[in-house]
Amino acid sequence: MAESTTQQRPLMGWDKPELDLSNAQWQSSSRGQGDVQIAFVEGFIAMRNSGSPESPSLIFTPAEWGAFVSGAREGEFDLT
Repeated sequence: MAESTTQQRPLMGWDKPELDLSNAQWQSSSRGQGDVQIAFVEGFIAMRNSGSPESPSLIFTPAEWGAFVSGAREGEFDLT
C-alpha cells in the first residue's frame, strides 16, 4: 500500500522516457554566450540552464524542438 502513495504517475500525454543525462555532451547556445545548454540524447533534445545544471532539464521531441526554435525565431519566446 505504501508503494502506491510514493509512486509518481506521468503527466497525461507524457510519452517521453526518463533519459540518463549524466553522460550527455552539453553544447552552449548562442556560441557560448547564452545561459542555455542543449544535448542530443537517444533521439530527444534536452535543454538546461547552464548556470544551474543540477536543475531539471526540459526534454523535447524533434518536432517539439523544431516548433520551439521556429517560435523563438519569430519572437514568440524571449531567450535573453
